[in-house]
Amino acid sequence: MSAVIQTEDLRIGYQENIIVDQLNLTIPEGEITALVGANGSGKSTILKTLSRLMKPKSGTVYLDGRAIHEQKTRDLAKELAILPQNPTAPEGLTVLELVTYGRFPHQKGLKALTIEDKEKIAWAIEKTGIGEFANRPIDQLSGGQRQRAWIAMALAQDTKILFLDEPTTFLDMAHQLEVLELLQRLNLQEKRTIVMVVHDLNHASRYADHMVAIKKGKVKKKGTPLEVMKSDVLEDVFGVRSDIIYDPRSGQPLCLPYGLCNELDYAVTT
Repeated sequence: MSAVIQTEDLRIGYQENIIVDQLNLTIPEGEITALVGANGSGKSTILKTLSRLMKPKSGTVYLDGRAIHEQKTRDLAKELAILPQNPTAPEGLTVLELVTYGRFPHQKGLKALTIEDKEKIAWAIEKTGIGEFANRPIDQLSGGQRQRAWIAMALAQDTKILFLDEPTTFLDMAHQLEVLELLQRLNLQEKRTIVMVVHDLNHASRYADHMVAIKKGKVKKKGTPLEVMKSDVLEDVFGVRSDIIYDPRSGQPLCLPYGLCNELDYAVTT
């Protein structure tokens, strides 16, 4: 397994509150990695640090063997893009204008868009299937359409790595699948490395190649969905009792929760 991102003894926190301590994690290249865990487990904090939105207290994040916090911002923006939770755009901004922002790391000063810029913008719009909305304001789109527009902006940035923090939050079932299937196509067709925080375990199992289960800032289990989606792992990480069944179409494991661990049982695992 070829690694594109690695962390070494990463320590992350807010002020004096340490959220993640001594994290050593490998993100495989060319795969979809899903970070899963209970609310407050540190998933989003880890994602922000991997993408340099947060600076760790200590330790290092390496991208292709180079410390990301030592790289120039513009250079790093050509390597990775991030879509945070619930991104917002200025009122009246069109889809095309939003996607154009993705080319900023590649532009020099205030020069006009180059032919290459325009080609990348058109390609990103085509890949995400939002051509018919290109001149429509972002705030007039449905949730799934909006999310695709933001993903198109990240694609126009033309990076090999995409970070997404809960890309399906607040979307209905159809729009969730729309976004996840788009990400899967980008991974398969464009060989993009995708790292995303996912709440729905069954979505993570279906769409990710690699899962990382996090509890209180520590990695409790990592590997393929078949390796991570185990009843004892989910009991430890989420405090729920569950049965694991297997999708008859794909063979991937699915979680059927049937109850909470009682406080005494859960205290043993923590």
